Amino acid sequence: MQKELAPIVLFVYNRPWHTKQTVEALQKNKWAEESELFIYSDAAKNGAAEQAVSEVRDYIGSVGGFKSVTIIEREKNWGLADSIIDGVTAIVNRYGKVIVLEDDLITSSYFLTFMNESLELYKNSEGVGMVHGHIYYIKDLPELFFLEKSGCLGWGTWDRAWKEVSFDGELLFDEITKNIRKKDFDINNSYPFTKMLSDQIKGKNNSWAIRVQASFFLKKKLTFYPGVTLVQHIGFDIGTHCGGRHASDMDGRLPFGKTQAKLIDIERSVEATKMLETFFKKQNIPIWERGLRKIKRILLWK
Repeated sequence: MQKELAPIVLFVYNRPWHTKQTVEALQKNKWAEESELFIYSDAAKNGAAEQAVSEVRDYIGSVGGFKSVTIIEREKNWGLADSIIDGVTAIVNRYGKVIVLEDDLITSSYFLTFMNESLELYKNSEGVGMVHGHIYYIKDLPELFFLEKSGCLGWGTWDRAWKEVSFDGELLFDEITKNIRKKDFDINNSYPFTKMLSDQIKGKNNSWAIRVQASFFLKKKLTFYPGVTLVQHIGFDIGTHCGGRHASDMDGRLPFGKTQAKLIDIERSVEATKMLETFFKKQNIPIWERGLRKIKRILLWK
């Protein structure tokens, strides 16, 4: 593979501990020292966030271990969605490709290798919109596969794909529902992605990721995945959209495996899609029902 490595863009805000874990894991990657790192630091939303934002900025100012580190400190609070849309657009337009991380992601030491190899292999494949380093903890997935679902936990893309993304939630929602594709977008009704898009329109969330996912879905652009995660999400405790929940199989599990990117047929994996559907349906089982099932398993075991 040629060594024109994709720039890494990291978005940080007010989580010093999480940011440090993210950076230190990234520094252990084989190609970190040859990669350019751009860190976007959002300004405090209010007085309560000022100290933590200041701590994050003090830390990122000392970060090394990369070919170069460029820090962009926002003078006002942009919010995650606007900051990511602006930052990714600026960098991908300049370099033609990009690897994107947020401040609550622990990466495998093979993450940058897999991402750069994948971005090179599929750079001219119009049917591919994204490479994603994270996958849920699902046993026996294919080694490599494509899904109609994109993601936001350690990903990469190209300028050719990013320019086709629409951030008009209403337009995307209308297209999905008009063409009666809601069931497919929701992976056979196993996860409420359409509702997430509807909530974005209503201002109940400000997700950039659901709009990217909807855009690629409508443009028939697939996302390339490893069968074993190369990213673990650690932001479930205090993340903006996590609500202080506990860690789960949704976040990915350690230890990381080693996955090498290679060319495979560019088509949605029926097998992986079905496994994802089953996984989502299990995640959505009500707590009382999970408890009942556990009791039944204990009784049967006895």
